[in-house]
Amino acid sequence: MMLAVWMGLLILGMSVALTLGVASLYQLMQDGTPLAVMAQRMTKSISDSFPLLAVPFFIFAGNLMNTGGVTERIFGFARVLVGHFRGGLGHVNVIASVIFSGMSGSALADAGGLGNMEIKAMRNAGYDPGFSGAVTVASCVIGPMIPPSIPMVLYGVLADVSIGRLFLGGVLPGLLTALSLMVLISWFAKRRNYPRDPVPTLREVRVSFTRAILPIITPGIIIAGIAFGFFSPTEAAVVASLYALILSMGIYREMTVSDLIKVVLDTIRMTATVCLIVATASVFAWVLAAHQTPMKLAGGLLTLSDDPLTLLLLINAAILVAGFFVEGLAIMILVVPALAPTLVAAGIDPVHFGVVFIFNLMIGLMTPPLGVGLFVVSGVSGIKFEELARASVPFLLPLVAVLILLIFQPAIVTWLPDLLLGPR
Repeated sequence: MMLAVWMGLLILGMSVALTLGVASLYQLMQDGTPLAVMAQRMTKSISDSFPLLAVPFFIFAGNLMNTGGVTERIFGFARVLVGHFRGGLGHVNVIASVIFSGMSGSALADAGGLGNMEIKAMRNAGYDPGFSGAVTVASCVIGPMIPPSIPMVLYGVLADVSIGRLFLGGVLPGLLTALSLMVLISWFAKRRNYPRDPVPTLREVRVSFTRAILPIITPGIIIAGIAFGFFSPTEAAVVASLYALILSMGIYREMTVSDLIKVVLDTIRMTATVCLIVATASVFAWVLAAHQTPMKLAGGLLTLSDDPLTLLLLINAAILVAGFFVEGLAIMILVVPALAPTLVAAGIDPVHFGVVFIFNLMIGLMTPPLGVGLFVVSGVSGIKFEELARASVPFLLPLVAVLILLIFQPAIVTWLPDLLLGPR
């Protein structure tokens, strides 16, 4: 009954945190459980989780990068790098997302931070508004794949999986996604005769690279630090925040004290939202476990098939469909605590599933009617939602193709973690 209440509230448009909290409260009252238990579980889920500390720091780092003049430098370098190819600004959009994803850890930070600048440049150059917005929505999917990644931190906490391995496991899938999108952009550019920039001179490349080198090396610092044991993923978030602060205020000097105060307040608001969701999700998962829902779900799945590949295909097909109607974080909170033990028992690598699962959720950002990425890009660009949704449909093809490839080839995910951190 709790699940029915939760789904009903979601359909009515209530926020994810409140739906989880109200549904859990309803079930606890039905069970006669003291309501103090709910407060205790909510408090414990946040205060006892060291990895969860990474979330506010990665949010802070992303907000600093968006405000401190970093996004313009990234866009400029990406334009010099690939702008001279046919459909160059489409490729620039993707490459900029690859670079920025190594700083923000969030798809929506990518879409909101770089999106307006990218779409404006593409429209001024003669690209169709729908195409410009669709490229921006599709490329923001890369954000949580290349470390750091806020969804991977949350998944690691919920499933008790190494966040460092998840970070490293997302690198190759993120790059593969970028390549697949650029192939489609090239096809569109040739058919529609989209423009290209002049071939840059060596001096232009050198100047642009020099301006952008410090932000560009951020992902390398994070990956190397985790791989060689200099710091944990949580400590990496602190390092990323400190580095972004030094860039924005100490080196580029494009952020004032008032800007910093605004960034801090925005970070507090976003962190409070995430923590409230995690707290209510903890109660929700605890109630599910008390009613043996994970065991029942596991039994149901194993009756369908005991083959790991078949299970992966069935689960991901269900998640892909659910992404049309349910927000990604809600799917993660409901599915991960229930499925994680089952998948391990079935012989599925939890890091492989985690990366595939998160990539699947990111595809949901651009699937109507509830594609949050579509709403964000529509908001920052002024492109009508319906036009943007129609233009985004072709970009689902390379993303789904990459998803299928990741399901069938786990080594794409597991090779880098095994290489740098050793086999599990």
